[in-house]
Amino acid sequence: MSVADPPEAERLSVRLRTGTRAEHDAAQGSGFLDKLAAGRLPLDAYADLAAQHWFIYDALERAGDVLADDPVAGDFVLPELRRVPELEADLAFLNGPHWRDRIVARAATVGYVGRIQAIDRAETFIAHHYTRYLGDLSGGQYLGPAIARGYGLNGDGHRFFVFDGVRPPAFRTRYREMLDAIRWSPVEEETFLAEVAEAYRHNIAVLADLKERWA
Repeated sequence: MSVADPPEAERLSVRLRTGTRAEHDAAQGSGFLDKLAAGRLPLDAYADLAAQHWFIYDALERAGDVLADDPVAGDFVLPELRRVPELEADLAFLNGPHWRDRIVARAATVGYVGRIQAIDRAETFIAHHYTRYLGDLSGGQYLGPAIARGYGLNGDGHRFFVFDGVRPPAFRTRYREMLDAIRWSPVEEETFLAEVAEAYRHNIAVLADLKERWA
């Protein structure tokens, strides 16, 4: 006997969008990103954003490596999404070959990284994974070209925003189907949804930190 698909409003991907809309909108409404997209800040401000991204993605992708064999989380550890190599190429272009000696994790980034490093289960990992990578494949696809135009970048310096071999609209659909296919208990689902909201709050804090420094 087959199990019927849940009504659309009960699907995890739909509950996720509706339940975290306020946090998502707050993250999208950063004045720092708006000014970067318009090219109204120094190039060093963009380099600082890339540095904060490196700290965040280094932690997130290490967490993915640890959970790669998990029966649920492992499906989301996708090599085509990895951003650390692209971020390192961007930072070498923006800051020179000794970029590791020049970057500093800001206070909000330290808090965000600490939260990611505490991940020990599939639902919390996927929450942070979703918040970052689906954002990169949504609004990031507009932000990246805008930054490239604003700062005269042509490939080098903004590789973070380019996902080779990935078609963002199709991938977003596939990702939401993967979420809807997970069979979590109600408690696990609530843990996931709460952690997505927490991830958004950390992202908002990082952008606020950068805005205070640069904008």
